[in-house]
Amino acid sequence: MKIAVFGRTFNNDFNPFIIEFLKHLQERQVELTIYKPFYEFVLKHSGFSFNTVRYFEANQDAPVDTDFLVSIGGDGTFLESIVYLKNFSIPVIGLNSGRLGFLANISKEEISEALDAILDGNYELENRTLLTLVSDANPFGSYNFALNDATIQKKDTNMITIDTYLNNEYLNTYWTDGLIISTPTGSTAYSMSVGGPIVLPGSNNFIIAPIASHNLTVRPLVIPDEVEIKLEVSSRSGNFLVSVDNRTELMNVEHNMFYIRKAPFKLRIVKLPFNNYYATLRNKLMWGADIRN
Repeated sequence: MKIAVFGRTFNNDFNPFIIEFLKHLQERQVELTIYKPFYEFVLKHSGFSFNTVRYFEANQDAPVDTDFLVSIGGDGTFLESIVYLKNFSIPVIGLNSGRLGFLANISKEEISEALDAILDGNYELENRTLLTLVSDANPFGSYNFALNDATIQKKDTNMITIDTYLNNEYLNTYWTDGLIISTPTGSTAYSMSVGGPIVLPGSNNFIIAPIASHNLTVRPLVIPDEVEIKLEVSSRSGNFLVSVDNRTELMNVEHNMFYIRKAPFKLRIVKLPFNNYYATLRNKLMWGADIRN
């Protein structure tokens, strides 16, 4: 089996777990490919001795013959890792080296159990919807997709207005600090923090959630993901920010028209038998926490 590993850094207390992870892979004779900056970080901080290893560079896709990609870090690292998957048939799993991890939901104590489940074929694959953001300016090039959300927001203290259309039918003008268009996967991220609902993966929806809206009657809206969303932005300062997941670009009002659609491809996420979405809701977000339970 061939496994690629993506990561950035980790704290010293994660050293024993990264060594356990790498030893386990070597014992199971896995062909290992590591993101080079992370490979160098591991060598320096853990002292682990690799038998054989390949690596891929920054701005270089993971090898097309990869069976799985393992992201080591938090949810931000997980979102960054999928940029290296031009081949979206490669399944991804997130190993959490820090605190809260919703996408990176495998704890460090579950490393060996998770690896054995994958290597023994004891897993399922979930297809997660992504969205794409299209504009004439094309600020993100071919990386204009998002697993969590696309966001338009103000750059300074001046609020912005966003004329919003669904399949070219006028919906509303948002007077706001920003607007989040979220997938079901992203419903537990930025969208939730501004009052958006939690939507289960596979629900085939998008969520439109305003940030600090100046319209008291405006609330988050759930729409079918087959709808094309058109956004036209106005800003007194002439500038605003556009984000897809954790990638952000500064824009000006000369390029103020954006189209958000469901991506023509999906991300495959590994689902292990001992870890499911509802358990993650309870454990990570304390969903339904009550002393009576």
